[in-house]
Amino acid sequence: MDEKWNVFAEDDVVYLHRSWTGHGIYEAAFVPADGGWRIAQAAVEGDPERHRFADNEYDCVMLELVLSAIVLGEPAQEAREKLIALSRRAADGANLPAGVIQHSAVGLRSDP
Repeated sequence: MDEKWNVFAEDDVVYLHRSWTGHGIYEAAFVPADGGWRIAQAAVEGDPERHRFADNEYDCVMLELVLSAIVLGEPAQEAREKLIALSRRAADGANLPAGVIQHSAVGLRSDP
């Protein structure tokens, strides 16, 4: 399964759900800023049966990476590198190749 995320927006809120389970993991509320948009508020699923919490830094990077790489199709190299570093800090990700970490967490972008 290459596509890991279902992302949709209602008004100024973007919802990010895991594609396989349908569980809502992230919500991000946007506000206009400098000719674009910025996240004003974000929330993450707190139920450990729906989302394995690593830490706030990991969730911030995941939210940024899914929005940048999957939704917008940007390379998001800095966010990818942060995700790999944070995942390798955890005992269960210490020896995993970078590609495995990225694919298991982020997946691939569907053709628009």
